[in-house]
Amino acid sequence: MNTSQLLINGQLREASGQQTFTRQNPVTGQTATVAAAAQPDDVQAALQAAEQAFVHWSALGPTERRLRLLKAADLMDERAAEFIATVRQETGSTDSWYGFNVHLSANILREAAAMTTQIDGSIIPSDLPGSLSMAYRVPCGVVVSIAPWNAPVILATRAMAMPLACGNTVILKASEQCPATHVLLGQVLNDAGVGAGVINVITHAPEDAPAVVEQLIAHPAVKRINFTGSTKVGKIIAATAAKYLKPVLLELGGKAPVIVCEDADLEQAVAGVAFGAYFNQGQICMSTERLIVHESIASSFLEKLVAKIKTIPVGSPDQADTRFAYLESAQSAQRIKALVEDAVAKGATLPLPLNIEGALMHPLIVNDVTPDMQLYATESFGPVVTMTRYHEDSEAIRLANDSEYGLAAAVFTQNVNRGLSIAKQIQSGICHINGPTVHDEAQAPFGGMKASGYGRFGSKSAINEFTELRWITVQTTPRQYPL
Repeated sequence: MNTSQLLINGQLREASGQQTFTRQNPVTGQTATVAAAAQPDDVQAALQAAEQAFVHWSALGPTERRLRLLKAADLMDERAAEFIATVRQETGSTDSWYGFNVHLSANILREAAAMTTQIDGSIIPSDLPGSLSMAYRVPCGVVVSIAPWNAPVILATRAMAMPLACGNTVILKASEQCPATHVLLGQVLNDAGVGAGVINVITHAPEDAPAVVEQLIAHPAVKRINFTGSTKVGKIIAATAAKYLKPVLLELGGKAPVIVCEDADLEQAVAGVAFGAYFNQGQICMSTERLIVHESIASSFLEKLVAKIKTIPVGSPDQADTRFAYLESAQSAQRIKALVEDAVAKGATLPLPLNIEGALMHPLIVNDVTPDMQLYATESFGPVVTMTRYHEDSEAIRLANDSEYGLAAAVFTQNVNRGLSIAKQIQSGICHINGPTVHDEAQAPFGGMKASGYGRFGSKSAINEFTELRWITVQTTPRQYPL
């Protein structure tokens, strides 16, 4: 069993009144973590610590910030086993998934470290004689970062890395589903020497989330908020931030489509779809949710995908060969089951049986989905992919865009020009040709369109999100005034 405390001003501490909450292990049903449940005084202490630390951290030279972030990346790699052991208890997926989380997160920190010297400005031509006109970027202040449980190390690291590289201090509001994991990440940054108060981690009981978020966003020192999670909660975060005129970066839900053209390499398409749909049990914002397959190859494609699914080792994450494990809770499995049963009742078919045991749900394909089914438009956030057929590319594009979401997409075709033409017409922030929808790299701009949010994480594109652009002029010669 894990225990976790709050990380405030460089120190681990209990919550006021020794308040705690528990997170259950989705595999065993036993207590995974007993975590500190922050109270208003604790949140205020974190805000004060971050505000005070900003003075020093923002004044550090870019090379010094880079060195500390690089040290954190090395520490993360060194403590990979500790991360894997901690997070597996809390969210129930596989060691390979969590190992990938740690590896990519270390690279996110390294990429952010490289950006400390890329925060530049420009000289602006001026019509005023003798005026040196400049635009340059400066740190904002305190950034509130809100991270989810599904890619627990990656998304929390991403929420903090570029804000820190840009000279801001951060308060991470940890997920209630993986509090110990997120506190461990804060400890790694703290142990790397970023400085007391530069990173603070708040854990809280689920019922306290609205009050904690409101208190964080409302504080005058908080200048930016970033949130990764559901569209439903993202709208609440955005509305709360708007009330206080605070900018927000939102990376929200998805319903990623994959178009499989008749000239696609079917083996590659099946492999890419299986990975995109079922990696981490489909609990990724980029997970493949909708297959749009040319009618001439649909039967062959479906047969190959079913065969591929049957080769995926399903079971407990304690087993070394497991590649597909548990959902984050039995409640998630029941929610998805209701979506599938609604589709079947309205005419969809299941090439594989619906198989659920508590929080363990086996990979599933729902064939012949139509718009009157809830699953057609609702993000399943689980190991379910739907399949429809198309006749012409224009129809495939229309089907791909028939969603409120617009995060990730993919096209499989051996005609690259055709793939580019289709990709340009899909309304998504990300589109891959002959690759899976699940694909992320630290140096790439990451974000969506429509109900999938706005703003971009990743490398230089994130500098604009976490800095203020200022205009400064220097009058180098005497100026004439009309008065």
